[in-house]
Amino acid sequence: MRTQRHASGSVSLNKQRGIWVYQWYDGPVHHSKRIGTKQEFPTKAAAWLEVARLGLQPSELPIGETVGSMIERYKAERMPKRHTTARVYSCFLRNHILPKWGDEQIQALRPRPVELWLRELPLSPKSKTHVRALMHALVEYAMWAGILEVSRNPISLVRNTGATQKTRKTRSLSVEEFHALLKELHEPFATMALVSVCLGLRVSETLALKWSDVDWLDARLSIQRGIVNARVADVKTQGSARTFNLSAELLDRLKWWKQLSEFSEPEDWIFASPYKIGRQPWCYTAVCRELSRASAAAQIGHVSSHSFRHTYRSWLDAVDTKPSVQQQMMRHSDIRTTMNIYGDVVTDEMATAGNKVAQLAFQANSVRTEYEGS
Repeated sequence: MRTQRHASGSVSLNKQRGIWVYQWYDGPVHHSKRIGTKQEFPTKAAAWLEVARLGLQPSELPIGETVGSMIERYKAERMPKRHTTARVYSCFLRNHILPKWGDEQIQALRPRPVELWLRELPLSPKSKTHVRALMHALVEYAMWAGILEVSRNPISLVRNTGATQKTRKTRSLSVEEFHALLKELHEPFATMALVSVCLGLRVSETLALKWSDVDWLDARLSIQRGIVNARVADVKTQGSARTFNLSAELLDRLKWWKQLSEFSEPEDWIFASPYKIGRQPWCYTAVCRELSRASAAAQIGHVSSHSFRHTYRSWLDAVDTKPSVQQQMMRHSDIRTTMNIYGDVVTDEMATAGNKVAQLAFQANSVRTEYEGS
C-alpha cells in the first residue's frame, strides 16, 4: 500500500480492494474514511480532490500528538525498568526535552533545528549523546505506536560532534597516592576501597555485596546485584554478573572486617550502615563525603568512587596484563570500552593479574600489618 503523507493525514490505495482510503489521527485515536474506488478516482491527485470536496482538508484536521503527550505515553509503555536508567531518562526529559519540544507536534521534528538546539545545550558531549538517543527513541516509539508512519527516523540525521570527547580527565591513582588515601580513610570505607581497587567494582556493586556472596573455602566473590538510591537491582549489564578469585590478602581483610562488623549473618550487607540498623548498606553520599575528607587530608586531589575502577584498569596495564584479559576482568562487552575509556575469573592469566593488582593495593602486606595490629 503506497501512501502520500500530508501534515494531517494520508491517502493510500488498498490494492487488494482497489479503493482509496483517507487516514488521520485525532490525538492518539486513529481514523480512516473510504474515499472511492480506483475506477472513480484514477489518480491520487483525484482522490485528494475528493478529500477536499468532503471537507476533510488537512488544514481542518487535528495535526496529531505533541512531543509532551508522546513522552507521557513513552514513560508508561517503554521507559526502562532499571531504576537508575529510568531516573536519568526522566531527568533529561524533564530538564531539557520537555521545555524545548514539549508543545511541538511529534511529526514536526526536523533534524536541523534539533541539531542546532543540541549544540547549544550546556551539557557534556556524552550527555548530549544520551539526549539525542532519547529523542530518537521517542520518534521510534511514535512509529511503533502508529502515530507516525514507519520511515527513516529524522533524528538519525542529527550529528553530535565530539560525542567521544571528555570534559574531565579520568583519575587513576598511583600506588603511593592510593596508600596515602587508605591511611586517611575510616572503616568500613578503607575496606571498601581495597575491595573496589582489587576487583575493579563499581560503587553500586561494592555497596550491594552480602556476606553470602563470599565463598570462603574457594576464595571467590560473586557479583550479583547493584544498589542505587537504596534500590536493589540487577547489575548494570548481563556481563557484569561475574565471580572473582580473591587474593589471600583481600580474603584475610574481609575475614577481619566480618569479625568486627555488627552485621555478619550470611544475608547481611558486608558494608551495612549502623544508622540503618543494618537494613541497608552505606549510601553513596556517605562514601563521597568520606572520600572527599580523606583525599583532602592526604593532599592528593579529588578522588571519586569511580577512581578505583579506573585505577584497577591502570594497574592491570602496569602488571602487563593482556588487553583481552583486561576486557574480561573489567567485564566490558567491547574491548574499545576497556582500552579507550578506562585506562568471572576463569583463566590462570586473570587470577595471576588479579593477585598482582592486590599486591600493589596491599603493598607487600603493609596494609595487612596495620589492620591486624589495630
